Amino acid sequence: MNRFTQIMVFALGGAMAFGLLQTLSACSDGNVAIDQVLRVFGSVTTIDPDSEKDLERFDDTYKLTVNNPANLRQRDHFRDAFRVVQSNYVTTTDSAMLVDAAIKGVEDLKLAPGSGDPRVVVEAALDAMIATLDPHSSYLNPEELRETHVITQGEFGGFGLEVMMDKEKGLIKVVSPIEDTPAFRAGILAGDHISHLDGESIGDMNLSQAVKRMRGRPGESIVLTIVREGQSAFDVEVVRAIVQIRSVRWRMEGDVAYVRIVSFTEKVEDKLEQAFAELDAQAGSNLKGVVLDLRNNPGGLLNQSLFVSDSFLDKGKIVSVRERDAKRNREFLAKPGDLSHGVPIVVLINEGSASASEIVAGALKDHHRALIMGRRSFGKGSVQTIQPLPLEGGLRLTTARYYSPSGHTIQARGVGPDIVLKRPQSEQTQEQKDLPVFPREADLPHALDGDSLEEKPASATLDQSACPMAGPKNDDRELGCALAYLHAGSTTAFLANIAQEVTAKPAL
Repeated sequence: MNRFTQIMVFALGGAMAFGLLQTLSACSDGNVAIDQVLRVFGSVTTIDPDSEKDLERFDDTYKLTVNNPANLRQRDHFRDAFRVVQSNYVTTTDSAMLVDAAIKGVEDLKLAPGSGDPRVVVEAALDAMIATLDPHSSYLNPEELRETHVITQGEFGGFGLEVMMDKEKGLIKVVSPIEDTPAFRAGILAGDHISHLDGESIGDMNLSQAVKRMRGRPGESIVLTIVREGQSAFDVEVVRAIVQIRSVRWRMEGDVAYVRIVSFTEKVEDKLEQAFAELDAQAGSNLKGVVLDLRNNPGGLLNQSLFVSDSFLDKGKIVSVRERDAKRNREFLAKPGDLSHGVPIVVLINEGSASASEIVAGALKDHHRALIMGRRSFGKGSVQTIQPLPLEGGLRLTTARYYSPSGHTIQARGVGPDIVLKRPQSEQTQEQKDLPVFPREADLPHALDGDSLEEKPASATLDQSACPMAGPKNDDRELGCALAYLHAGSTTAFLANIAQEVTAKPAL
């Protein structure tokens, strides 16, 4: 490793989870064991003459704007970031476009000539420049960089929302509240929009700016103005807290083991092993199957997604990572051992299943180790790497795409279920009915392209209202279908049983 620690980041595509920014540190080359991850950035190239001319345009803007133009530390800080982008971004970049965006970021501050704090000016420039790359790349100021080293432990300060920018409405859209967090307990729902923060309109804020406004110390409150379909706008006060994520939950559903992974924090490995030790003790040889629930799981650590995949696979490729330079491509392979002892598995996914969740679902699907049920996943198939910069802060930069064992990139496409469970029209809001699809990675501004390879179609599609109810509150039809499938033993038998159950229901 060099003096800059390499950190690999997987987070919900297009969404920013307040405090939930999972990271990973490791080094490796070539085909490696799953407890090793990715190498550090390659050497940073020198700036070519054309790029140097573009940077000189930024220099002119910097000199005119800051209150101390003789202090070049912050100007050089910008140049360091620029070099990292040009050397390591997943695709080649246009230096003129990058600098144009940076200059506009400075101009948007609307500062009087010679009045700007150099740090403020450069942070605005970097925010604007990196935001033009893709939805997941961003500049991290020193405070944000420090947060990334804390929250990987599944514990962080915040209130637990995953959000994305709804450009058509000009509002922040809630992708999902994280279970058992202040936002979840305050009643904020997936699909809600946030229009004001402490009474101030979101206005022209971009997603990064809005997220910065929402961050704060545990114990401090913030008032969110919520716009919900069919209701008048209303305020919700949320108190920031140290959020502890219970990353893995488990129980027996009759003779089937139910395992839910909420997010892929560093605690997943230990908790998954604990889960199966307890489930084995309860079920013994009577275990009929496993439901692995990854619904609304925004992702997390790559090494934890590899561990979960490998926990149910004896061999083969789990995922490959491909960069701009093909010499840097890597594969991650499974080793013998199956926590579930080979029993059938159903993996539940939906539109909120992203990143690390998609690695697991894609690997188990391609190896025919599990049947995937639900709705197509989010489609966040890009790799973000965080590199601290020499002066301060760092870059979260998209450096690669990841590919499932079949060779499909998950980017933009997502993982398609083997059995699709459509959400009933009666359970959708009017807004959802009007949309062609739930917003996914491909809908985000500047989203990277996926591939055009043909995909095996789903073996069946049904309205989830046909599924029986299940779960502790007897209100989860998707889980009901997963359990019904495992008891049926095959897709044909499952569909026949579901059809008979629907036919047997009395007419209303």
